[in-house]
Amino acid sequence: MPIPILNDTLWFPPVENAQKDGLLAAGGDLSVERLLLAYRSGIFPWFSEEQIPLWWSPNPRFVLYPQELIISKSMKRILNSNVFEYKFNTVFNNVIDSCKNIYRKGQPGTWITDTVADAYKELHLLGYAHSAETWQNDVLVGGLYGVRLGNVFFGESMFCNVSNASKYAFINLINQLMQSGVVIIDCQVYTAHLESLGANMMNRKEFVEILSKNIL
Repeated sequence: MPIPILNDTLWFPPVENAQKDGLLAAGGDLSVERLLLAYRSGIFPWFSEEQIPLWWSPNPRFVLYPQELIISKSMKRILNSNVFEYKFNTVFNNVIDSCKNIYRKGQPGTWITDTVADAYKELHLLGYAHSAETWQNDVLVGGLYGVRLGNVFFGESMFCNVSNASKYAFINLINQLMQSGVVIIDCQVYTAHLESLGANMMNRKEFVEILSKNIL
């Protein structure tokens, strides 16, 4: 089945129409309205600089229930120490720019283009996108950003300049989100790192049903 090419009309095909790899559609834009529709529908953008926007809805979906977060003994020691300081939403632009520019082993570049970064910075200004930050001696050393809609948080990207800094921000964020009513964290696709923190695969249909009940 050919991939639908989106135009200026605000719509997405049903997620059940996605290819085996999760690719659902191409084209369109990264307007606030389209991004919010995508997240509410169980869809996210992911593409490289030379490509038009690509929209994905993989099956299964990689997710984390906050109450199933796994914290190792070594991380518990770090959390209970004064090695790092956790902050929320104080330097969103710095966090996404750091995620954009950080070197990732085995990857020639990043999917966070200038267009993508600008789109999420706008989402932040409107109160949808958020950053979790790890600071050390008043220097930003790690963190992540994502989008919250209702009681669902959609994780996007993280960076780390000091060992365990991104994990420190992630764990603090999960605890914060759980206390404020978030029921599930979307991790999108599998990584061994997030699996070690408690993330698991979920059927896409079940994931979309959770979205419909927790995003008003």
